[in-house]
This record gives sequence, C-alpha cells and structure tokens, in this order.
Amino acid sequence: MLIIPEMAENAVLPVRVHLFARYAELLGASQVTVRVSAGGTVADVVDGVRALPGGARLPERMLVACGVDQVRYDHPVRADDELAFLPPMSGG
Repeated sequence: MLIIPEMAENAVLPVRVHLFARYAELLGASQVTVRVSAGGTVADVVDGVRALPGGARLPERMLVACGVDQVRYDHPVRADDELAFLPPMSGG
C-alpha cells in the first residue's frame, strides 16, 4: 500500500489553465501554468492568471471548468489540476 503524507500547508501547487479564443489572444498563449498555495481555490488561480501580462483584461467573471465539470470560484484546486477558462460562445 502506498501512503502519501499530508501536503505541507506552505506547499505550492502547479495548476495548468487552458485558454480559448479571446482569452488566448489576451494572454498570447493557449495555456499557462500558475502556482497557488495548498488549499487554494479557482479564485486564486484566476488571480494568478490576471497577474500575467494581458491577464488584467480578462472579464471580471468567467466560466471555469475543471476537467469536464464547470466549477465555482470557491472550488478547491489540487496539484496538477487542469482548468479551462471558457469565453462566451456563439454559433450558427
């Protein structure tokens, strides 16, 4: 049996963020990785992305998915989570 010790409170977690359409244009990349403290939330990740060049131009509230599920800003993130920032979509 593999026993994983509790994560230290001061641990820093890498979280990959996928950006689409206008959001990718604003940041000049289709994905970025930000680091948040253990116990961090989606809101912390959003703040980390907003701190990047071009990130301040992101809208105040965005749809965010973790894996295939849409999540709220208070959703906790774990090491190696992948989030997607989803811009408004339209189609025909």
